Amino acid sequence: MKKTNTVNKRIRNRKPSITVVKNGPYIVRDLKNFRDSEERPLPVQPVMSLCRCGASRNKPYCDGSHTEIGFVGEKDPHRAPGKINEWKGKNITIVDNTNVCSRDGSCVNNLPQVFEEENPDAVNVKRIIETIKKCPSGALTYKMGGRHCQAFKREPAITVARNGPFKVVGAIRLKDEMKSEPACPEHYTLCRCGHSRNKPFCDGSHHEIGFKDDAEAGR
Repeated sequence: MKKTNTVNKRIRNRKPSITVVKNGPYIVRDLKNFRDSEERPLPVQPVMSLCRCGASRNKPYCDGSHTEIGFVGEKDPHRAPGKINEWKGKNITIVDNTNVCSRDGSCVNNLPQVFEEENPDAVNVKRIIETIKKCPSGALTYKMGGRHCQAFKREPAITVARNGPFKVVGAIRLKDEMKSEPACPEHYTLCRCGHSRNKPFCDGSHHEIGFKDDAEAGR
């Protein structure tokens, strides 16, 4: 009985992971917290396949449509390379990694005087950090006191953004044979529309193509 309890405990404590299948779905293992854009829980299985081609008729789950449409899950070799910018202020330095930006807009919508003007001294540091924490892709981080701060301790979870990407938090391990690594392992966004030029990460292409969830598309 003791051995059985130990095995069950190990199963319960397994850390979730996401495997990017070449030209296929995301295989998610051992995830307990899966929710929609309204924070409502979605059904989970110990192993489940999530759509990343954008064509599934059972979004956010995979239904095999990637095979029907001939989905290619590689990065666009002609995409413009990203860069890392640093905006230095008196008390904080904002680090902007454009390579993984998902065009969420939380930064400019909340503090345009900081993120549009690239001015870390426009408001107090606390407000800047609160806004950086809202960046789902990990593109925005900050430096203070000689430390590069980018990890926010959260429980592992995946949220399906409305008509947008999968928002991943809680340091869920990403396994990808193309060796793709998130800028911030604690949180990142994964493409769900199938058109990102920086697959598997979201680059905001869902806005360009007018990607819609099935309910939004009237299916």
